[in-house]
Amino acid sequence: MKKHINIQDPLLNRIGKIADRGGVSAFVVGGYVRDLLLEKQVKDIDIVIIGSGVEFATKVARELGKTNLVTFEKFGTAMLQLDDVKLEFVGARKESYSKDSRKPVVEIGTLEDDLSRRDFTVNAIAASLNENEYGNLFDPFGGQRDIGSGILRTPLAPKETFDDDPLRIMRAFRFAAQLGFTVEPSVLKAAEEMRERLKIVSQERITDEFLKILLSPKPSVGLKLMFDAGVMDVVFPEVSQLSGVDQRKDHHHKDVFLHTLKVVDNISETTDSLWLRLAALLHDIAKPRTKAFVEGTGWTFHGHEDVGARMVKPIFRKLKLPLEHLPYVEKLVRLHLRPMALVDGDVTDSAVRRLLFEAGQDIDGLMKLCRADITSKNPKLVEQVKRNYDNVVKKMQQVEEKDRLRNWQPPLRGDEIMQVCGLEPGPAVGRLKDAITDAILDGKIPNEHDAALGYLMEIKDEILSQEA
Repeated sequence: MKKHINIQDPLLNRIGKIADRGGVSAFVVGGYVRDLLLEKQVKDIDIVIIGSGVEFATKVARELGKTNLVTFEKFGTAMLQLDDVKLEFVGARKESYSKDSRKPVVEIGTLEDDLSRRDFTVNAIAASLNENEYGNLFDPFGGQRDIGSGILRTPLAPKETFDDDPLRIMRAFRFAAQLGFTVEPSVLKAAEEMRERLKIVSQERITDEFLKILLSPKPSVGLKLMFDAGVMDVVFPEVSQLSGVDQRKDHHHKDVFLHTLKVVDNISETTDSLWLRLAALLHDIAKPRTKAFVEGTGWTFHGHEDVGARMVKPIFRKLKLPLEHLPYVEKLVRLHLRPMALVDGDVTDSAVRRLLFEAGQDIDGLMKLCRADITSKNPKLVEQVKRNYDNVVKKMQQVEEKDRLRNWQPPLRGDEIMQVCGLEPGPAVGRLKDAITDAILDGKIPNEHDAALGYLMEIKDEILSQEA
């Protein structure tokens, strides 16, 4: 195993010199060392000090001319943001959690103590920053060996590691997905046995790890591990409930959970958008609630797209996701079946207009989702469906060129409708506006101001008489 790594970071070199002047032993640990060994880049840097991490961080901030140091005296930690690099300082410590608390109990410890309390051996490697030992590695738990083997093990017994901080269960699955590593069986067993302990961890921390899994190169790796260990039941039961293949006579339907994993992996090959990936995860979320067996037809899931769209908001609230992204995910879940309905050769321009109108700027994301939703193992069928979607896109392009619906702006604003019709604000204005929109989408009039105004003059008396 390597005993030394070549650290060429000027910032770490400078921190090492500050440590030397103060007679302090300083080490860079965790993800920075791991990723250096994996030849990856990392933006966040963890520094362990033999002594006071807060005191040393204060000296570093002063020498760097920074005033944005954030200290956590109770835990002996400090954080300093430098442009796009986040530095975290901590004194070597022992750390434990009581059974019913998310807050650690911290004691002063040795470097080995500090590394032993870390989540996985691959993150329990330290490199000295002091001049006489600069780059020398301290690897008491075989982290380099496990990096070489692609294995995720815990420095201590897995139950002890997870008991100290249950979030490490989620981190195991996240690192497996991000790094392509295998989780050691004893670690998986401990995760399954201790999954209920995740309930003491804040939702924000759990969601952060879950989203990192979703953003990994192949999210299905982490999602499947969560499911197999029963963790999905605790963290995201709506996804867990997608699993199961039901059979009635000769009729069965494919496992929706496995299908969903494939859709998420497919879309992850085409986008880094977290919210598009989340829409892929949720696109069939209502199938368990809408499943029915119809004699002579088989299994049906009527309306699962609408029911699923209504499920998105409670999911966002439960996971504490930012609500500004809610409309986008709701829209894609609600519309994910619509493009397939346009495959038929004699589909009308009106149907295409309505989809363009409802999807708006999100039509490209919707089509990516639809293509990702092709998971058949029949190559001929896959190619046929792909060709069908190519034809749908051509139809949409043709309609878009004529009607400019992607950036839809009503040709008549509400204030103009009120002025022309002598109305005050109220439901009648909305009904007139909707009637004009329907006329444009149905192809009765072009998407132009004068045509819309002329149509308003034709219909206003009839619609307003219905209001009376």
